[in-house]
Amino acid sequence: MAWWPASWSTTVTTPELPEPVAAPAPQTLPERRKGAWRRPASVIAVVALALLGWQWLETRQRLAEVQEELAKRLADNDAVVKESRVVARNTQEAHAVLQAKVATLEAQLVELQGQHVSFDALYKELARSSDERLLAEVEQGVAMAAQQLRLAGNVEAALIVLSGVEGRLTRTARPQFAPLRQLIVRDIERLKASPGADVPGLTIKLEGIIAGIDALPLAYERRPKPEPARPAAAPTQVGFWQSLVMDFWNELRQLVRVERIDSASHADPALLSPSQGLFLRENLKLRLGHARLALLTRDGRAFREDARQATQWLERYFDGSAKPVQAALVTLRGLQTANVGADLPALNETLDAVRNFKVARGGK
Repeated sequence: MAWWPASWSTTVTTPELPEPVAAPAPQTLPERRKGAWRRPASVIAVVALALLGWQWLETRQRLAEVQEELAKRLADNDAVVKESRVVARNTQEAHAVLQAKVATLEAQLVELQGQHVSFDALYKELARSSDERLLAEVEQGVAMAAQQLRLAGNVEAALIVLSGVEGRLTRTARPQFAPLRQLIVRDIERLKASPGADVPGLTIKLEGIIAGIDALPLAYERRPKPEPARPAAAPTQVGFWQSLVMDFWNELRQLVRVERIDSASHADPALLSPSQGLFLRENLKLRLGHARLALLTRDGRAFREDARQATQWLERYFDGSAKPVQAALVTLRGLQTANVGADLPALNETLDAVRNFKVARGGK
């Protein structure tokens, strides 16, 4: 039972509640992205990342190009360094050669300077009078001519020097030098009358033999003479086995050949291998080259010995029946009789007379 008054209403009023608000619908994915792009920080971050990526790719590409360029330059530098080393080595070798030549030239220069000082002192001493200077010129000319005759056997050079000295004495027209002039004229006549060898002609002959050595046949290299052609026989019926035996016999005859070899000086010429034959030809060339050198230096003994040795080699090892060998032998025998080292007139008497004349004038 209710304890409240009856005037009170028993109706209970329920307070009004607010209506539930509907939840907002979720935004779609494009709207979210659109909203994100509208934010400045996101845009800047994306741009920065893009720039960094592009910068990284650009830097990587440049580094690759730089590495390639560096590799190429290193390769070029290696080639240049190698070439520089070769050039430096060649330069050092050339420098060493030049130093040796310079040292030789310096030694020659010192020697020439010493000779120059000696001649200068001599000329200063002889400058006291024209007669003494003239005697010095005559002595020097006669000594030079004697040196040409003694060392090189050069008659032409000696004649040129003596003719110059004789002309110098003739131009002075001084009677005190008449005996010296007569001695020089006598020496000139003796040199003109002395027998001389035809050096150019003999040299040409030697060079001709040297040039033809490779074509000279050796004694054991003689080829068999070709057999004369036989008239063809009438065809006959030959059996198979008989034909086979005849062919075999013909082949066997071509494989084995017995021949008699006659030599003027040796009945059995030496058999040489191909390498020995090559050495023989080269030694023969060297021997004839030495003979040519002896001819140029007027060494008659060495010239005749070389010609004699070359003649013996041709007679022993080469085919004496071949025309080139016979021609070479005839030439070498003629060279042995050449008057290469003929005794030339000595100028000692004239040189002693000039020196004695100087001593006599110095005593006065």
